[in-house]
Amino acid sequence: MQLCLINNDFKYELEKLIRIYLPFEKIEFFDYRVEGECIVVAQLSNNASAELFINGKRFTSCRDIEAINGDFTKDSELFLALALFDCLKECFNYSPQWGILTGVRPAKLFSRIAKNKGIDFAQHYFKNYLMVSDKKIALCKETIKGENEITEKSKPDSFSLYISVPFCPSRCNYCSFVSHSVEQAKAYIPQYVDLLCEELKITAKKARDNNLRLMTVYIGGGTPTTLSPEQITRVMNTVKENFDLSGVLEYTVEAGRPDTITKEKLLAIKQGGATRISINPQTMNDKVLENIGRRHTALQTEEAFNLARECGFDNINMDLIAGLLGDELQSFKDSVLKITNLNPESVTVHSLSMKRASNLTVSGNFPEIEMGRIASDMVDFAYNHLCEKGIVPYYMYRQSKTVGNLENVGYAKRGFECLYNVYIMDETHTILACGASAVTKLREPNGDKIERIFNFKYPYEYIDRFDELMARKDGIDSFYNNYKII
Repeated sequence: MQLCLINNDFKYELEKLIRIYLPFEKIEFFDYRVEGECIVVAQLSNNASAELFINGKRFTSCRDIEAINGDFTKDSELFLALALFDCLKECFNYSPQWGILTGVRPAKLFSRIAKNKGIDFAQHYFKNYLMVSDKKIALCKETIKGENEITEKSKPDSFSLYISVPFCPSRCNYCSFVSHSVEQAKAYIPQYVDLLCEELKITAKKARDNNLRLMTVYIGGGTPTTLSPEQITRVMNTVKENFDLSGVLEYTVEAGRPDTITKEKLLAIKQGGATRISINPQTMNDKVLENIGRRHTALQTEEAFNLARECGFDNINMDLIAGLLGDELQSFKDSVLKITNLNPESVTVHSLSMKRASNLTVSGNFPEIEMGRIASDMVDFAYNHLCEKGIVPYYMYRQSKTVGNLENVGYAKRGFECLYNVYIMDETHTILACGASAVTKLREPNGDKIERIFNFKYPYEYIDRFDELMARKDGIDSFYNNYKII
């Protein structure tokens, strides 16, 4: 596609808007009108106008620029986006429920507008200028309430600890995370665990030296249960021996794939101090599991869940994904019903995000507009059914290139919300992160300043350049020298 920007430079916002409908279209940019088969012309003059030429058809829209934000540039961008959205809606006969909104944290935006101009204005703005549906506005309001209750628990000296185990039994074909199949990376695991424990010790000292108070721990991946019971015990004992856990409100381990879960590993996690685990089937349909490259069955998910209960876990999360290849509305409904019959304390419903690095994207099997409509019905059903069961939304975020431009929502029974999920997405406080691909986020104790320290992505880099990485983490001390805890 050729995007012609006439009298404006709103490349970023208009490109994101086009990708709601054409997520992997190659886009070329021009500051003048060109001719061709697939063109968007976005022009500012006395008003905002858009033209879309595609498949031999022409769609046009013109919007007067209103003074909404008190900033002419922002208002011009908004109404140019609305004009283009008019064209895209008509062309594809589809209006996503989030309208033109493409940001990661819509609830945070809603909250900020409501704080500055009142909740009535926020609702009006979302509905009439961002074209967000009533359902999604209601979801924003619900999750704001849940998130605020959690963020209020955080203090200026609070931090969370994230530990990355970037290995999986096999790579799911929708996955874009830096994770490696055990078959390919098995040789790295012993040395990786050695260095991870060393990094944890160094990180714990920096937390002590800077008078930080640990609130939550999260071991994720990858699939942490690709480690052996002995390796899990070693990592968790290193945490226990080096960090002050007396103030920890939550300790999560992603048990992850059911085909990696054993009684020995669950007992190691339990004895290591975890208070919460996540078992993530993504679907309870065996055919869809096969489609996405999973090597387990729905029955194995049920067996893993029941085994976790036998081992004493009373706070279990389960993940589902709406929009998976080959999934249909009825089979997704069946998955939701099967999950709720197991009676987990929380359920996270993701919408499929089609990242460029995933095998599914590389294969060319992209979800079309119709899949967006179906996925929208899927997440609506999940919302209604889970709320009926007393499992209510408490946090939400979005990703780019998500089927139907939809969202990811965490649902939980009251008192079982995942604190870490809110803290990491809201950037409430510092996250000290250890392991390959982990990102430390340093949050100014009494302000909004954020600095990041990136670990090396791949296990072999993490191992080969460990000393260099530890030198980077001296940035933790430098940061807190500049931003004292009051």
